[in-house]
Amino acid sequence: MAELRASKRLVAVAKRAAKSCLMLALAIIPTGARTAQIDTEHLFGFTIGTDVGNVGEREIEGTVNGRFAKRTGSYNATSGTLSAEFVPIANLRTEITGAVVAYDIAGVSGLTDQRYIAFGGLSADIRYRLIDRATAPFGLAVGAEPHWGRADDVTGEPVSQYGVDFVAAADWEVLSDRVVAAFNLLYQSETMRSKMTGTWFQESTAGIAVGLMAQVRSGVLVGGEARYLRKYEGLGLDTFAGQGFFIGPTVYVKLSERAWVVAAWSAQVAGQATTSTGMLDLVNFERRQARILFGMNF
Repeated sequence: MAELRASKRLVAVAKRAAKSCLMLALAIIPTGARTAQIDTEHLFGFTIGTDVGNVGEREIEGTVNGRFAKRTGSYNATSGTLSAEFVPIANLRTEITGAVVAYDIAGVSGLTDQRYIAFGGLSADIRYRLIDRATAPFGLAVGAEPHWGRADDVTGEPVSQYGVDFVAAADWEVLSDRVVAAFNLLYQSETMRSKMTGTWFQESTAGIAVGLMAQVRSGVLVGGEARYLRKYEGLGLDTFAGQGFFIGPTVYVKLSERAWVVAAWSAQVAGQATTSTGMLDLVNFERRQARILFGMNF
């Protein structure tokens, strides 16, 4: 019953946030400004668009991710990735990624102090566009990202980690070449083996993400994103562990015909863990998250 009431509160917060983002976007659109055609492939920080690029397109991409603050102590978890993307056929986007992770954890309840930088792992991203919004009222795409990692995402402890992230994405232009919205359904599953104890354990995350971006000048878009995430023990969403609602601003800048950069920041504004009290889930998630993405195609 308590979980249901908490979920209803989070849904109410999400609705208010979405309404506020829409009103803000409509307020800042310069009605007389020249605008460029919007491409949603890299438009958002935490949400995925359905555009996949043109056949034969090659791109180098990088990200810097930061996750900060637990309920006690000092918690800083960062990662950097470098990816090579290729579009071999129409509507199919492929990508291979390498990651470096860094942890600086001290005095956090339930976590062992960690301070190191190391190679984090590898992943592959395959995304297929089912509906092209250029010829339909909305776009629709599905994607899968199998990955292998060497550190537990939350604790930073050494593990052998195997998982797959699945996403179903939709996007549409609220106002042609001015305002675009996106919606994601998310499911992430992971199996890990502790290198310290040899113990195997499994977890999964389900959630939704929404984003809204407005083009304030040609090649410059600002807006916001919101995510509702639920963490479970077990691969099949077996035992509920906690939930968190995140919201924050996003900025996209097209630097040239070939280069772009995105900056996004997100804060947990509501949530609850099953193993602790309080209005936030700072056991399974962080208080604040930030992301910078950049890329160049050739």
